[in-house]
Amino acid sequence: MRWVAFLLLVPAAEALAHTDGAAAGFASGFLHPLSGADHVVAMIAVGLWGAQLRAPAIWALPVAFPMMMALGGLLGLLGAPLPGVEIGIAASALVLGVLILLEARLALAAALVVVAAFAIFHGYAHGAELAPGTSAVAYSLGFVIATGLLHAVGILIGFAHRLPGGRMALRGAGLLVGCAGVFFLARVFL
Repeated sequence: MRWVAFLLLVPAAEALAHTDGAAAGFASGFLHPLSGADHVVAMIAVGLWGAQLRAPAIWALPVAFPMMMALGGLLGLLGAPLPGVEIGIAASALVLGVLILLEARLALAAALVVVAAFAIFHGYAHGAELAPGTSAVAYSLGFVIATGLLHAVGILIGFAHRLPGGRMALRGAGLLVGCAGVFFLARVFL
């Protein structure tokens, strides 16, 4: 537990948090995914769906998401064009919620493609918000670790499917995630 505190405190000197939309350092990278409901919901949903699909998806989806999110972050940092980022982020919650609600049993490769595609949008948003001259490595490390922790929360909640009535509870969580996705999409278009 002490090493976690150490990891959070060491880079804090360079952290500036959100200032006029710019983010810098490990601490703000770590806090960024936690600051937007769209990110939180989608990242927890990845863990929920992985738990619902069971092994090997329970670990493969939460590993693939941050890896592809880092790639998306690099694209955002480089300023590469990626149209529809906010739509992709909002749609991730809707699609993942529907997949959980329907207990969709996609093949692992297909599930990985779904998760990876949405991860690129989430990562791009993080990378595009990085202020010039700040530590991209520390910031990226922060948002990847926070993402992993959100996936772990989803996995822990997803273990409810093993309890009596848990399967329905998990499907209900999928409904809530999907409804949040509809809200996020409406917010993009309104």
